[in-house]
Amino acid sequence: MSELLHINGERLWDSLMTMARIGATENGGVSRLALTEEDRLGRDLFVQWARDAGCTVRVDAMGNIFARRAGRDDSLPPVITGSHGDSQPMGGKFDGIYGVLAGLEVIRTLNDLNIQTERSIEVVNWTNEEGSRFAPAMIASGVYAGVFDLEYGLSRSDAKGVSIGEALKAIGYAGTEPMGGRDIHAAFELHIEQGPILEAEDITIGVVTGAQGQRWYEVELIGRSAHAGTTPMNHRLDALLGMARVAEAVNALGLAQGDAGRATIGLVNVFPNSRNVVPGRVFFSVEFRHPREDALAELDRDFRQQVQQIAQGIGLQAKVEQIFQYAPIEFDSGCIDSVRRAAGQLEYSHKDMVSGAGHDACYLNRVAPTSMIFVPCVDGLSHNEAEHIHPEWAEAGANVLLLAMLDKSVR
Repeated sequence: MSELLHINGERLWDSLMTMARIGATENGGVSRLALTEEDRLGRDLFVQWARDAGCTVRVDAMGNIFARRAGRDDSLPPVITGSHGDSQPMGGKFDGIYGVLAGLEVIRTLNDLNIQTERSIEVVNWTNEEGSRFAPAMIASGVYAGVFDLEYGLSRSDAKGVSIGEALKAIGYAGTEPMGGRDIHAAFELHIEQGPILEAEDITIGVVTGAQGQRWYEVELIGRSAHAGTTPMNHRLDALLGMARVAEAVNALGLAQGDAGRATIGLVNVFPNSRNVVPGRVFFSVEFRHPREDALAELDRDFRQQVQQIAQGIGLQAKVEQIFQYAPIEFDSGCIDSVRRAAGQLEYSHKDMVSGAGHDACYLNRVAPTSMIFVPCVDGLSHNEAEHIHPEWAEAGANVLLLAMLDKSVR
């Protein structure tokens, strides 16, 4: 029977548009930074809707919200889904929250059809996935999975010195439920792709088999500040020239990895940053992403060598520090099969793919069999007020989620 089931696409879209009014921006996006008043209002609405759907709701010590629809055998480990409700400062109205509300729509559909699953179904709204207000990103799912301890998670503070623990209390979501430590039978996260591949290839569903590994670096090149008018070109120790050459090298290293490679310089600080002074120091970030650990190790080696060669060629000092390492993720083969099977049953075009971004599912995968489902987004645009998906894409992803969760709820 499950292969014939479909969610109510119109109701899902209405829910998305209603939620998008909270923190709405002038240009059609949303601004619901983690644990702000806007986030509180979004959480309150989700909790209200979940209770209206007959769910019990609990909140853990990091403010993660779990809405539970009881199964026939409530002692069995549940099947869970969900994503996050926080946004970028001027973000889109689908990133994260689409996965939360699609999970709620699965529960509403099961209620409509009077289907009782063997296992309980849960929808989770994770705290601070984006990392926009509190760093690092995915902190609450990381605490849940044991990557960070609770004290560390609660102590993270924003630019004004407000900690996550203080902010949770301020908005009334400092929960008392313990963090993690329970069995989960299977977990799924539905998300917009945040990239251009699915739309460009006219494919409806991305079957996410894993996520890219990441390595982040901070680089400092030190030369000598000097007068821009009186210092001949061949007497300069120009740190910005070194940074420009490193930027070319980083780009080439990424391109050399083919379609799977990602190489980015996203932050640059130039000193003294004066129009008539040769820059004496430059501080910048470098990030590599790849789905294979051996490729990341190769990038690390080549990058360090090229930075030193470039610096020596100009006469600069170079400091390279790796500040973050995130191993490639391989999702659970059984959950991947459930997603692939659901997409096939529904006759949606689909392809296997690796996520270029980090998600809460990546941490959850450490403690539960997990996989992800992607749907296209227009022009691959995300973290932008213009982020958009079509209603039929939203419905298709939720239909796949419904069948995948039903598949796991009876096994």
